Amino acid sequence: MTVPSEQLTLRFARSMSEIDAASWDALAEGLDTPFFEWKWLKLLEDSGSAAPRRGWYPNHLLAHAGGRLVGALPMYLKWHSDGEFVFDQLWGEAASRLGLPYYPRLVGASPFTPATGLRFLADPHYNQTRLSRRLFEAMEQYCLGNGVQGAALLFTEPEFAAASEDHGFTAWRHQGYLWHNQGYGSFDDFLATLNANRRKAVRHERRALAASGVTVEVVSGDDIPDSFFPIMRELYDRTNAKFGPWGCRYLTGEFFEGMPEAFRHRLAFAAAYKAGRRDPVALAMLAHKDRLLFGRYWGAFEDIPFLHFELCYYAPITWGIGRGITRYDPGMGGAHKARRGFVSVSSYSSHRFFDPRMDMIFRTHIDRVNQLERHYIEELNDLVPTRRP
Repeated sequence: MTVPSEQLTLRFARSMSEIDAASWDALAEGLDTPFFEWKWLKLLEDSGSAAPRRGWYPNHLLAHAGGRLVGALPMYLKWHSDGEFVFDQLWGEAASRLGLPYYPRLVGASPFTPATGLRFLADPHYNQTRLSRRLFEAMEQYCLGNGVQGAALLFTEPEFAAASEDHGFTAWRHQGYLWHNQGYGSFDDFLATLNANRRKAVRHERRALAASGVTVEVVSGDDIPDSFFPIMRELYDRTNAKFGPWGCRYLTGEFFEGMPEAFRHRLAFAAAYKAGRRDPVALAMLAHKDRLLFGRYWGAFEDIPFLHFELCYYAPITWGIGRGITRYDPGMGGAHKARRGFVSVSSYSSHRFFDPRMDMIFRTHIDRVNQLERHYIEELNDLVPTRRP
């Protein structure tokens, strides 16, 4: 059944608590990511992680027709760019030099989550073209009516980035990583696709770690011990503390405390143990949905050679192969990912500036920025040690 567009009403909700969980999740079910599910977004708000005291003001866009939710997008009004992982300082500096305001911005995203997947949550029975047009119009009206300087849609699906350009947005290309399962039956099958030098190096890394007395296992869902969550919180803080002012310590302790009840069913942990110790010496937290796997956070209490590679790459790949995972997004950064079989791919954000001068600056330079990023992606893919015929 197609609902007529004239029955559509739109509003912005100030928290996930205002939104019916079942209705939201019915729209989010078709997305290739778990990070737009109601419980994840609500936990970010309730824990104080993505909340007004941290500069994240929820303004979730909702569309109703006939009394039911037919469209939505998680959105936040912000006066800073922290936690977005789209590093827009160059545009903010350009605005500052011109004496133009850059904030506030209306941001569509799953906070602190640099994983592709953003698009409109949409009821497939509603006319998609009309729904999309009305949602983009609502964004524009909100910004123009409230002195909002720009809108940004972060880590969008490529099709959504392209569609946004019909509504005044411009796509910005970013580099990301993916591992693809080519029908492997085991980790050795994957390893066989790499060249001889890299196969030898990976086997050496895994043997050396085992020889040091470290064992690794992956647990998921109900098999995750409750003790892992406070340990992961401590490791999350320790890892970010290493980077000082450049750390990404956005999640509160309350977030990790709430995860077992809210999101355990979507999680897996790679855990490393030393002989004679009951608690793990390191953890990597993963999220999964259907046949997709995402690396989120990791940390270690000791610096052990090759532990990071095993916990964040080799063990998740092995676990994923055994469960039919088709793609693994290990997270941002690190050219060492390319040398371990992760392919560089394009991810996108879409941006719109309502000041015509900033709009002109962005549109004038973004093609060159995107071209440079494309070249960088190609250079990283030249590092992938694929076995040659």
